[in-house]
Amino acid sequence: MPLELPTHCEKICHRCLRTRIFGDQFSILRTSQYVNFQNAGPLPGGRIPDVVSLSMGFSVEEDLQWPGLAVSSLFHRPRANFLVTVRGIEQLALPKSGISYIVENPVPFTLDSVSNSIHSMFSEEMPVILQLTPGEERLYMVGKANSIFEDLPVTLRQMRNRLYQDNTVLSMLPSHSLNKNNEVDLLFLSELQVLHDISALLSAHKHLAKDHSPDLYSLELVGLEEIIKHYGPNSQQFHDAAQILTSTIQKFADEVFSIYNENALIELLTVKLFETPFVRKSRSILESPSKSNPGNPYGLAYQYNLNYSVVFNIVLWLMIALALSVIVIAYNLWNMDPGYDSIIYRMTSQRIKME
Repeated sequence: MPLELPTHCEKICHRCLRTRIFGDQFSILRTSQYVNFQNAGPLPGGRIPDVVSLSMGFSVEEDLQWPGLAVSSLFHRPRANFLVTVRGIEQLALPKSGISYIVENPVPFTLDSVSNSIHSMFSEEMPVILQLTPGEERLYMVGKANSIFEDLPVTLRQMRNRLYQDNTVLSMLPSHSLNKNNEVDLLFLSELQVLHDISALLSAHKHLAKDHSPDLYSLELVGLEEIIKHYGPNSQQFHDAAQILTSTIQKFADEVFSIYNENALIELLTVKLFETPFVRKSRSILESPSKSNPGNPYGLAYQYNLNYSVVFNIVLWLMIALALSVIVIAYNLWNMDPGYDSIIYRMTSQRIKME
């Protein structure tokens, strides 16, 4: 007789099988009506910035052959893009309403190319650009983000002090096995607090959804990865943290999606381990962009002239206009009656008659 596994064992085996097959995932939590995602194969990890750039209406240096992002509206684009990256786990238990893609060869990346495109085209309108990794104290803010997120805790000390203040996420969380007196647990809870504070600050500045410049948010969370390293993947702490993080990200997505009047794109990237370590170099927005490094295997922070399409259209239509002008002039000259249309021949013929 075949051996029947208990229900909980079947769930564990099914979960292990899914993890072994699917791996790291790029999930679309909320999407604007102007962006169309469809079922497709694996997404190369190095092309995630290109997916974000194309979904916001910007061009990319190399054509994206991945069919998951379909052609959408040319005149309407999302007002904001939120990318939340969770390190240390291949996938979270998300509801089936969204769409997810397998990520092949996940490599470290930034959204600097998207940030540069937004800042170059909408510099006068001061768009909100926020790239934050709270656990590693990496922060990059441009435009209105400097004033909106002025009080946002971004260092480890600031985040820890924030948890001991009023109106924190600790009072909103269900019962769990995490302890805020433990450094690892405190880091995870602090990242949850950052998500809560970002949505609260954006809720106080709802006018951002009415301006004409797109906003960009990139948040990378490492707290869950530290919990796995400290307690292990089979611990109760990891189980509680994964459930809390999933519900918190879902709530965060609902809140920011509502703030931008459902005209935003919210993505979630879950990566168990990046293939190479990543160190972000600090830079200034006033500094001229450096030339692309041909030795960079992933094409990060490449230089791209955003005026290319403008110059191309000017030259194209000018050449078409000149070509049509030459054709019209040549046609009229060829079919011209010298004795009737040309004043030169008309005056010559009159002079001959007078003589």
